Amino acid sequence: MPTYATWKRRRLKMLAEYQRPEHWGIDPDAALVRALADSGDRHVLVAGAEREGPALYLAARGAAVTALEPAEDAVERVVRAAEAAGLTERIRGYCADLGAWSPDVELHAVVCSPSAFAGLDAQDRARVIAVLQSATADGGVHLVETIAAGSDTLADSVTGVLPIEELASRYHGWTISVERSAGRHQTFLARKEAAVA
Repeated sequence: MPTYATWKRRRLKMLAEYQRPEHWGIDPDAALVRALADSGDRHVLVAGAEREGPALYLAARGAAVTALEPAEDAVERVVRAAEAAGLTERIRGYCADLGAWSPDVELHAVVCSPSAFAGLDAQDRARVIAVLQSATADGGVHLVETIAAGSDTLADSVTGVLPIEELASRYHGWTISVERSAGRHQTFLARKEAAVA
């Protein structure tokens, strides 16, 4: 059995590795990494959490993460991975769709995959986005990942198509950008402006 000092040294080395985006299969120059560099001690919603990498990366960086996905096996996968990494105190998993869930804490960031909007019509998407915006702190960010590059729509095999114009129109008063990453993907990023007194 290792001594406490040896265990602690190994644990700190492992935690440092978990804070590297590459460990979770995330490009170190991805919009997620750049936009959420200061997410420690803040609350982040990861919706459409079929991949555990973003939730675990943010938890390892010190964020309190709510992982939301309607598929029970996906939520269980995120929770099991958090347990294996020793990050269970930082991750809450909810088996629900974005249209039926509402935040119970102030959010610093919202990270969604297009599949998070599956089954929602334009009116429901508008309502969900408005709820998330009102729960987001000033300076907070919303990211919608995996936009097919060269297209003006969010698309995947699950959700069909969500026009970028529709998404952008929901973020009046926010600073909006669409960032290209390596490969064929882009990320829609919106930052909430500070309220003017």
